[in-house]
Amino acid sequence: METKYYERYIKLGLKIQYYRKLRGFTQETFAEAIDKSWSFISKIESPTTIRGVSLETLFKMADVLEIEPYKLIKDDD
Repeated sequence: METKYYERYIKLGLKIQYYRKLRGFTQETFAEAIDKSWSFISKIESPTTIRGVSLETLFKMADVLEIEPYKLIKDDD
């Protein structure tokens, strides 16, 4: 997928990975908690792959990770 937001997708995936690990979830247990597959999580967190998520999925992730959704998309630079 070509997008001018490439770096933002990568940062999103890395933030998801950071908060997931902080809460002690494996990719498998996190995927199960949000009703997705392990490969879906793997692709989102990969720093070499762009994979978008719906708002519904983003909200589920934030709920499971016990954070506000903006923490996943806020640009910390």
